[in-house]
Amino acid sequence: MFAQLPGVQSALTALSADDPHEIGGYRLHARLGSGGMGVVYLAYTPGGRPIALKAVRREFAADPEFRERFAQEVASARRIHGLFTAQVVDSGEDDHTPWLATAYVPGPSLHQVVQRHGPLPVRTVLLLVAGVAEALQEIHRVGVVHRDLKPANVLIAGDGPRVIDFGIARAADAAALTGVGLRIGTAAFMAPEQALGHPVTSATDVFALGALTGFVAGGVPPFGNGPESGALYRVVHEQPDLGRIPHELHELLAWCLAKHPQDRPTTADLIAAVHAHPLVGPRPEFTEGWLPRPVLEEVGGRVDAGPAGGSGSGAGHAAAGSAAGAAGVARPGTPVPEHLQATRAAAAYPASGPGGTMPYAPSPRATPLPSPTPSPGPGPQQAPAPGSASTPTPPTGPVPNPAAPVPPARRDRRRGRSRLPVVALAAAALLACGGGAYWFGLPAEEGDAPTAGPATGASRPAVSAYVPGYPRTELTTPDSGYEFDLRAGKVVPVESAAWYLARGSDAFLLSEESDAYVADGSGKLTPDDCARGIETRPVTTLPFTSLAKERPFCVRSPDQRELAIVRLVEATSAGSVTIAVDHFRAK
Repeated sequence: MFAQLPGVQSALTALSADDPHEIGGYRLHARLGSGGMGVVYLAYTPGGRPIALKAVRREFAADPEFRERFAQEVASARRIHGLFTAQVVDSGEDDHTPWLATAYVPGPSLHQVVQRHGPLPVRTVLLLVAGVAEALQEIHRVGVVHRDLKPANVLIAGDGPRVIDFGIARAADAAALTGVGLRIGTAAFMAPEQALGHPVTSATDVFALGALTGFVAGGVPPFGNGPESGALYRVVHEQPDLGRIPHELHELLAWCLAKHPQDRPTTADLIAAVHAHPLVGPRPEFTEGWLPRPVLEEVGGRVDAGPAGGSGSGAGHAAAGSAAGAAGVARPGTPVPEHLQATRAAAAYPASGPGGTMPYAPSPRATPLPSPTPSPGPGPQQAPAPGSASTPTPPTGPVPNPAAPVPPARRDRRRGRSRLPVVALAAAALLACGGGAYWFGLPAEEGDAPTAGPATGASRPAVSAYVPGYPRTELTTPDSGYEFDLRAGKVVPVESAAWYLARGSDAFLLSEESDAYVADGSGKLTPDDCARGIETRPVTTLPFTSLAKERPFCVRSPDQRELAIVRLVEATSAGSVTIAVDHFRAK
């Protein structure tokens, strides 16, 4: 199955001219999002149930070995019927393009829950461990290893978690997709054997569950964030940082995060440990009080707006993918985001609101500004020679310490010459070389030598990898109920955009799997500077204090095809935020 974000009501985007209108006999109604493996659409079964249908990207679909393995893994995934897993409802191949359909659950991901509400209480964490462990039991029962268990791949419903995105990782890993440079797994949640290219087993998923649990209980992954090279080195060589995690969970996490697979518990051991904990008892139940009230209200609001004819529990519904927003594209019965319900009502009955007056909404402004003159960027530097040691060595630069809850680790999709043997080269190239720009042993293409970090003011490369999108635009959100849609260059209601900047209390919030980089000073920044900065010195937080005096920063889209260069113009105590943004697209 595919990585997906919480259900239809998170956001919808109308189909573009490039999107198909039907796949596998299912009429497509909206785009729910996209990721490294494909595009997710909202569709409906003949009986009217909403489904998330994902079409595999053409570069993967062109590989016969991938298509064969994909069909095998989907067949295995369809045998998984756990109560804490999402259900595959259909699959097939249209015009040589594989696709997969699941139901959806109207609930947020664990990543979103922690980002919005902070670390969860110990009892909630223990119940999540039991639920996810039961899901893994069912996945392992049919011979599947998840390989990419992380907070974004666990959704929260009122009656417990739902694990998604299992099966497809093995299909991609087995096929030699040399032209794509796909990396399987997420560094901060990856087991040592996976990072080193050794065979993965059910114990690999147990390690990931331990790392996920640490994130949910402490707010950051136990092996930190920052560059993937640093996270992978710590996963292989260092002990987890449990300083932020309640002591009641230390023993359980240390057991899950053992370096050697044979030293880790089984999923049955984990469930038994939860049963034995005094905060849970012998019969863990996802009953009233298992979630903190703010989280329960968020989940309950989504469930109440569930599909027509549904039970309201959300059970058995997988989530939709990374979303992008627009009202008016959903079929009757599709849950509507709360922040768009008034907008839809006004559109349907435009004459007046209650009492003969139109409902009031703030009027965000968008003012085109002159495009900036591109500044000189850094010239290429000599790439460091790969180390020859067989055992990974620490990165040469300082490893950043975790600071705050952040989006999941990035998936690098740069093209490379070879994946041989995918993660085996990860340890040698990524860890032994100390990071650089060699993600998982995928050497940079000729003419794309990695740099030690972008600097503003050096000579600019002759040819940019990006072309301008919309011209520099100044945008203002009136309050925290709105966010910046970076792809469209406009202000939209919160949770309406797939690629966004949103206001937190004192920092910007990034969309999941977006990347960011902050310039060293207040000088000008080119899109090529941004791309190099994201690869060598990514940031995971964007506090307003560090962006004063219009210090430029960049945000890269989850599919890595677009860049936004942003300057914070003003962030008022009343809640409004003004930015100036330049948009670029990869050639």
